[in-house]
Amino acid sequence: MTIGDFVRKRKHLFWSTKNYDGLSKGAVIEAILNYGDMNDVRELIVLLGMQEVSKIFHENTNRARINYDPKIVNYFSLFFKKYA
Repeated sequence: MTIGDFVRKRKHLFWSTKNYDGLSKGAVIEAILNYGDMNDVRELIVLLGMQEVSKIFHENTNRARINYDPKIVNYFSLFFKKYA
């Protein structure tokens, strides 16, 4: 399965684009962690790997401006600290 296929199954989370194959991994991870359910998160981790998802999440949350909800940042910071 490619990232484009993964996103096509979840079109409702990516309503602002039709270019599913052109989305960056960071954009996909951000949308899934912010708006997806835990099954989406599990499938994302299977697709990309725990280490890569954790690395991209930390890169995206260590900037001055982020699009993650503060509760999501807290939860997944603890989650990746324990499991990645």
